[in-house]
Amino acid sequence: MSDTPARTSPHSFKNRIMRVIWGIVQATVFRLSPRPLHGWRNMLLRMFGADLHPSARVYPRATIWAPWNLSMGERATIADDVDCYCVERITLGERVVVSQYSYLCGATHDFELRHRPLIPMPITIGAGTWIAADVFVGPGVTIGEESVVGARSSVFNDLPAWKVCVGSPAKPIRDRVMKDDPAPEGSA
Repeated sequence: MSDTPARTSPHSFKNRIMRVIWGIVQATVFRLSPRPLHGWRNMLLRMFGADLHPSARVYPRATIWAPWNLSMGERATIADDVDCYCVERITLGERVVVSQYSYLCGATHDFELRHRPLIPMPITIGAGTWIAADVFVGPGVTIGEESVVGARSSVFNDLPAWKVCVGSPAKPIRDRVMKDDPAPEGSA
């Protein structure tokens, strides 16, 4: 006999049923919708509890795990092939862009316990931030406004505002300076 406790879902029955129904909707009318129909996809996401500004854009090949834990500000964008594992709240500020193949991971597991219980943690990405292609953003992370996270970076800790950050783990390498718009006072 194993001394490992039986695995039980940390999610309520209602949560699991809603994810099954959402999975069917996402695999059909969401995913098969033409790219320009952002309003249609926003309506579907809102029907499942997402908090979206009317100008938010979620592309059809994005995967949203639980729309009721997603919040997107004005002109925020989730590109095709982004995986948004929103077990806990994921908040994208206005003008945030999450580029292709990025993974927003809103939970981890306690690997020091045999049954590895799920540990949901929120992710917050500040206004004007660009998450470049194939970036991993881990649970519990806050990324400051107007930052850039370079392609293929891995974010495990909070990142400051107005910085360009790269690497695994991602670290600030320089200030983000806008050529066409002066940075706010005190950002340097």
